[in-house]
Amino acid sequence: MKKALIIVDVQNDFCEGGALAVPGANEIIPYINLLTKENQYDQIVLTQDWHPAHHKSFASNNGRQVGETIILNEIPQFMWPDHCIQGTKGAEFHPDLDRSKVTHIIQKGKNEVVDSYSAFQDNNHFMKTGLDDFLKFHEIQLLEIVGLATDYCVKFTCQDAVSNGYITCLHFNGTRAVNAKPENGKNAIYDMIEKGVTVLA
Repeated sequence: MKKALIIVDVQNDFCEGGALAVPGANEIIPYINLLTKENQYDQIVLTQDWHPAHHKSFASNNGRQVGETIILNEIPQFMWPDHCIQGTKGAEFHPDLDRSKVTHIIQKGKNEVVDSYSAFQDNNHFMKTGLDDFLKFHEIQLLEIVGLATDYCVKFTCQDAVSNGYITCLHFNGTRAVNAKPENGKNAIYDMIEKGVTVLA
């Protein structure tokens, strides 16, 4: 069975000192590096938030406060600080992340009027990223997923992976949550398990 490792959004803005730093984000990088060193994957895919500066998920572009929610394209949209803007240092992958075995990069969130948490498609399900086509072309059946953040991009990537027919495993030690609300990370794990994701301790 062919398997791939999906490393979600391990970018400077989500790590310590970043514009949208996820608590404990830097702690997962050695764990991810160990996975890529000690396991044999047929593909290793990085995902990268790659927002235009005028992205509508940014509070600053809507005259709103970070943490508010608006309706964007008929669905709720959490208001984030400006982050992972195309071409900036914040959008770059964290320098400690070992990328020597990476075979593919998926950029998401490029459409300024719709956000994209999942590595497979945008939040409105309008546009695919090409990840599913890439994985199916390479006959991948099993996905192991790590990265940032548990309660947003990791959760939706895992759930879409199951929906697209992949055996899907989340490495619990390879992810951290934003926890905009204290229970978000824990609830995200429960949600993923309910949808058929296997959580590896």
